Amino acid sequence: MLELPILGFLYEQPLHGYELKERIKSLSGHVRPVSDGALYPAITRLVKAGRLDEHTAPGSGAAPRRVLTLTDAGRTALLDHLRTPKDIEITDQVRFNTLLAFLRHLTDPAEQAAVLRRRLDFLETPASFFYDEEGRPVRAEEPDDLFRQGMLRVARATGKAERAWLREAITQLGA
Repeated sequence: MLELPILGFLYEQPLHGYELKERIKSLSGHVRPVSDGALYPAITRLVKAGRLDEHTAPGSGAAPRRVLTLTDAGRTALLDHLRTPKDIEITDQVRFNTLLAFLRHLTDPAEQAAVLRRRLDFLETPASFFYDEEGRPVRAEEPDDLFRQGMLRVARATGKAERAWLREAITQLGA
């Protein structure tokens, strides 16, 4: 899960580990916080895989900083990832937002539109947080429970707005 934001932010500029962590936190930290115990092993794996380079630079204090730079292999991996995201990155809202944050790095509008179409197809499939005895999705008006009704109404409104934006974006991309 961390590979995409690591590669995406480093595609834009070299960063040291703390800066990278703060940017990832800003993107999704309140929903899915990033720990040092997850981030630094992920960075190490990407360095070993040849997707990142690291070098030390003087820090603002006494300790030097590890500056991370994306390699050509890292750029290729990022663009491949953006072209063919995993299903979970299409269906999970937080992961899809992370994908959206870097989708601009694909330069082909048709490839960008293909990713957006996958999300639109997912959102147009009837779904709910709750299902009745026959296995049908429960609609926002159906539950007597005020709180479940609220969840469903907010999800409906959010989904409607997102579907409208996706259609508009696909049209703008001309694909």
